[in-house]
Amino acid sequence: MVNMNTIFKRLRGKRVLILGFGREGKSSLAFIKKYLPHAEVGIADKNEAAFKDLVENPDASNNPKLYFGDNYFDAINDYDIVLKTPGISLLGKDVDISKITSQTDLFLEEFHDQIIGITGTKGKSTTSTLIYHLLKESGKDAILAGNIGIPIFDIIEQINNKSIIVFELSAHQLQFIHRSPHIGILLNVFEEHLDHFGTFGAYRDAKLNIIRKMDERDWAVTNTEFCYEADLMMVHSLNYQYYDFDVNWDEMPLKGDHNRLNVKAALCAIHAFGIPVEEVLPYLYTFQPLEHRQELVGTFKGVTFYNDSISTIPQAAIAALQTIKNVTFLLLGGFDREIDYSPLIEYLTKNPIKHILYTGKAGQRMFEMLQSAGYKGDIKNFKDLNEAFEIIKSLSKPGDVCLLSPAAASYDQYRNFEERGRFFKKLAKDLS
Repeated sequence: MVNMNTIFKRLRGKRVLILGFGREGKSSLAFIKKYLPHAEVGIADKNEAAFKDLVENPDASNNPKLYFGDNYFDAINDYDIVLKTPGISLLGKDVDISKITSQTDLFLEEFHDQIIGITGTKGKSTTSTLIYHLLKESGKDAILAGNIGIPIFDIIEQINNKSIIVFELSAHQLQFIHRSPHIGILLNVFEEHLDHFGTFGAYRDAKLNIIRKMDERDWAVTNTEFCYEADLMMVHSLNYQYYDFDVNWDEMPLKGDHNRLNVKAALCAIHAFGIPVEEVLPYLYTFQPLEHRQELVGTFKGVTFYNDSISTIPQAAIAALQTIKNVTFLLLGGFDREIDYSPLIEYLTKNPIKHILYTGKAGQRMFEMLQSAGYKGDIKNFKDLNEAFEIIKSLSKPGDVCLLSPAAASYDQYRNFEERGRFFKKLAKDLS
């Protein structure tokens, strides 16, 4: 079995509360039951329905105490250590922070030397999967997990002393950690998740933990904006903006200036880990871009459709418009997180789109800002994507380009950006 002494030391003999019982919470419970079967465990989640499987299939040997409802946070007082899941916000809560840990925190301490960690408001999934692809294709023992959708405890049994762990990290995962990864990539930080963190400053501070808790043996891979943070810590740092690595950019499947930076960051991290970049370069050209990221859906009834549902901030929509040329229909809006849309408004005012379709509270705010800025293009409201496609069918002509790049979260109508993107693709294909 892989060495987990540091994790066991933090948890053994403690009363452990799992805070949040989604995918990662269930993973934490499975881990404790397997490796620390005699631990006293509680689980707290506001939603009682989260415990449906536990209630219907009780474990007589280790049945955790359950807390739910509006006061579920009170359970923290009865436990020594709290395994917090990323989706639970402590904003406005009177909580003893010294009790807070997580899968991410424990894993970084145990496997620090083997980890390439990646964060950024945008680009982290692309960069993480690209690094994994390059390492795997070049024969390395690479493992991908984290915010990409795989709880980090779920891959522990795959690890040996030669494994390179590619760990995608969100700000939620980084907020309460005690150690940064050995190689930490900080791609960018834009305004997002203010509903979770309260202020941009708090969100930015969480992101910076990916390099802030390094020591002199570690490597910070970052850019001009954040290099000073690495320099202040006296760690090794690489500014990925200054490297090209003899890449044939015309042959790259990943398009756009933003993806060029992601590629450079990935190669800098591989170099920092001690692997010759020349070994992995050939595999750049076999990487397939991820779904929902400026994804070409196809041409239907003469209209070419692109799915960029991952776009939840204005900078992402701008990047899509800079990469995808001659957009005639732009779909904006959704759940409003109160982020600043002025960069997108300024860009659209200077580069008007023939038809902008907007939805949700975020879309309404963008519409009002565009009106105030004297925007000249056609702007229409839609209540859902079905209605948006009716508008597109009535106005489009062969050769038009339709881009879903909402610059807003999806939670007002969809579970996540993936569900929104897949429905958009279905509606586009149904046109054929």
